[in-house]
Amino acid sequence: MSRLLHRVAAKRRFEIFSRTVAAIVGGYAFASLFVVAVSISFRDARADAVLTGMMTSFAVYVGAFLWCFAASSALRAWLGLLLCALPFAAAALSASRSVC
Repeated sequence: MSRLLHRVAAKRRFEIFSRTVAAIVGGYAFASLFVVAVSISFRDARADAVLTGMMTSFAVYVGAFLWCFAASSALRAWLGLLLCALPFAAAALSASRSVC
């Protein structure tokens, strides 16, 4: 019986560790991609666009952080971050290709 308890406890610890990594690293990457997408979307004043993106990225990071712990599983937290970040990554990639 104790082996079963150890397995359950180890699985739960891994789940919390994975959510924490997703929240910190994945949330940071998501917020960074958001800043790039906002900066790309405003063509008129580049400094204003970057400042707007940076200021709103704090709220986006907190939202991503909360999402990671509100999701029903760590896998769902990672997939949610990935799926939400894909449009921002595509926008950043397309903008980088048009500049070169």
